[in-house]
Amino acid sequence: MERIHGHLAIQQRVLPAYRIPFFDALAAECTQGMSMIAGQARTEENIESNAIPAVAAFTQTKNIHLFRGRWYLCWQRGIVPWLKKTQPDALILEANPRNLSSYSAIHWMKQLKRPVIGWGLGSPMAHGNWSSLRLGLRRRFIHQFDALITYSRRGADEYAQLGFTPEKIFVAPNAAVPRPMHAPPNRPSNFLGDRPVILFVGRLQERKKVGDLIRACAALPQAIQPILWIVGDGPMRSELESLASKIYSQTKFFGAVHGQELNHQFVKADLFVLPGTGGLAVQQAMSFGLPVIVGQADGTQTDLVRPENGWSLISGSVETLTQALQIAFSDVARLRRMGLESYRIVKDEINLETMVRVFIKAVNSVTGLQ
Repeated sequence: MERIHGHLAIQQRVLPAYRIPFFDALAAECTQGMSMIAGQARTEENIESNAIPAVAAFTQTKNIHLFRGRWYLCWQRGIVPWLKKTQPDALILEANPRNLSSYSAIHWMKQLKRPVIGWGLGSPMAHGNWSSLRLGLRRRFIHQFDALITYSRRGADEYAQLGFTPEKIFVAPNAAVPRPMHAPPNRPSNFLGDRPVILFVGRLQERKKVGDLIRACAALPQAIQPILWIVGDGPMRSELESLASKIYSQTKFFGAVHGQELNHQFVKADLFVLPGTGGLAVQQAMSFGLPVIVGQADGTQTDLVRPENGWSLISGSVETLTQALQIAFSDVARLRRMGLESYRIVKDEINLETMVRVFIKAVNSVTGLQ
């Protein structure tokens, strides 16, 4: 594998705990080390961010959150003093024009003729009042970068539509787990007990739409109604337990589960479903050979979930989810083949190792320090 010959710096608005393995793996490939800076999320975001990297040098800063919703802005204190102290050969910034301190960071790097790479989801079409102005501001912002890293082909296309040079856009599929070292489970040709097992793993909060999953299972014909396993905890647990007790008694809540116990549940399940947003557990499920049903969210799962290994719900309705479940359970042999394709995707294409390689390639393309 190529390495980054120089000192790399990375800015994040927030450092989620699930990102730590990736950043430490990337830092291990920087010959002169890697520095990071990030602040804390707003309380209502429910982002677990209490872990710190073991390899990357981490600086905690203060985020000043301004306004909300479409008008949200952020300022991170101390970005330029941090850059002066760390003296990076290259800087990776979140490609988010709402972070006002990024403009100062870019200016400081450019004065020293050091490259800056933007890392973002893409740039979806702007709608509503001031859409032309917002699109223009986005275009001006991203054209300050020497290269861009995005999660999906869709994101790359959106940046290219803003006039950014396609050859300077790098697609690093959003990965949360390393390449699996174990073989995929050997599942039987029929559902055990003639009842499929659906697994959900994640924080129990409104945006995950676990209530919709319970309702969709209840709406299925009785002959194919599955056993529903819900793993995780969160502010909606009591409400979801109450709903399940009323309309779908085949639901079992496990609370937060980790390690081998969680692995055992992945092995015993037949299908993984995440009807809402987020959900990096999708990749963990795929590493255990599970087909998946996911809601369409921010585009990070566009390249991960394909017709060959699952269903991406265009509509967020209970009816659409119910239909997808019916199709999934109508052909067990096809469902097993889809699970094997899930395993192949995370083994060969979308994993932490691949993500690290793309970041190294992007950095080396702008530094010339190969």
